Amino acid sequence: MAPWLGLVVLLGSWSLGPWGAEACTCSPSHPQDAFCNSDIVIRAKVVGKKLVKEGPFGTMVYTIKQMKMYRGFTKMPHVQYIHTEASESLCGLKLEVNKYQYLLTGRVYDGKMYTGLCNFVERWDQLTLSQRKGLNYRYHLGCNCKIKSCYYLPCFVTSKNECLWTDMLSSFGHPGYQSKHYACIRQKGGYCSWYRGWAPPDKSIINATDP
Repeated sequence: MAPWLGLVVLLGSWSLGPWGAEACTCSPSHPQDAFCNSDIVIRAKVVGKKLVKEGPFGTMVYTIKQMKMYRGFTKMPHVQYIHTEASESLCGLKLEVNKYQYLLTGRVYDGKMYTGLCNFVERWDQLTLSQRKGLNYRYHLGCNCKIKSCYYLPCFVTSKNECLWTDMLSSFGHPGYQSKHYACIRQKGGYCSWYRGWAPPDKSIINATDP
């Protein structure tokens, strides 16, 4: 499967808009899930871009300056370019050049990092303090937990490794309160629960020292 096609299948699906045009649709994802399911998670600034002839509508290749890596040290320790579909209807991502630092997540195919609209991508200055702490250590500690989406009431957890995600009830998943301020972390006794950080949990489970 070509990288661009794999990206579309992985990240989103096509739907028909009001004019019959194909559009990108994505399932809601908590930032922790986005972190744990990504090959690469970095903070970077876009310093250039180039449209290349790859895939049906071309691929936009962004040149980036990597500031910090949070995940992907064994996959690709230093990222210089990120690839995305040129068309937004295929979940292509539009980034500003020489303007903002971004939190970027994505997958690696054939030694290249690919990302898109269905990945968790956000301006760094728009992230909450809890999300930044999550990137540094909390999300990683919760990758063995499962965040269970609740779209309508009633809904319940069915195992001790689940946290119930209810942002969809009021905020359609993003940017909801749990997405902005909570991580799902395994606590004492092996149970996973939401953690914000007001009081340190069991120190044998998590390093409560802020970075």
